[in-house]
Amino acid sequence: MDLIVNYAAILAAAIVAMGLGFLWYSPVLFGKEWMKLLNITPESIRHQQKSGMNVTYLLQTLGALVMAYVLAHAVVAFGVTDIFTGTLLGFWAWAGLVAPAQMGAVLWEGKSWRFFFISSGYYLASLILMSCVLALWQ
Repeated sequence: MDLIVNYAAILAAAIVAMGLGFLWYSPVLFGKEWMKLLNITPESIRHQQKSGMNVTYLLQTLGALVMAYVLAHAVVAFGVTDIFTGTLLGFWAWAGLVAPAQMGAVLWEGKSWRFFFISSGYYLASLILMSCVLALWQ
C-alpha cells in the first residue's frame, strides 16, 4: 500500500500542536496548576531557559512532527477528509494509545489524576486539532 502524505500539512499540524502546548502550559490555562503538581517553580523554569531549553523545545518539536507524520498516514489510510472524522481519529488515537500510556504515571509513578487530566488533555486536544488539519489539507 503506497500512502502519499502532505508534508506541508504535517508541518502545519506540528506547528498547531506546539502552539497549543505553549497556550495549554501557560499561566493562561493550566501552567500554574501543572507546575504546582510537578513542584516546578518559576525560578527553575528561568534556570532551565538559561541552561539549554532550546534543546527541549527542539526535541518536543521533533516529537510533534513524528506524531503528525504518523497521523497523516492514518488520515490517508482511513480516508479521513472532514472535521468530524478528523475529530474521531484524534479522539480514538488518544483513547487507545495516549490515555492508557499516560495512566501509568498515575498508577505507578504517584502522579495525581489532576496531572493526568492536564497532561492527557493536552494530547487529546492536540491529536484532534492535528487530525483535523491533516484531514482538511490533503
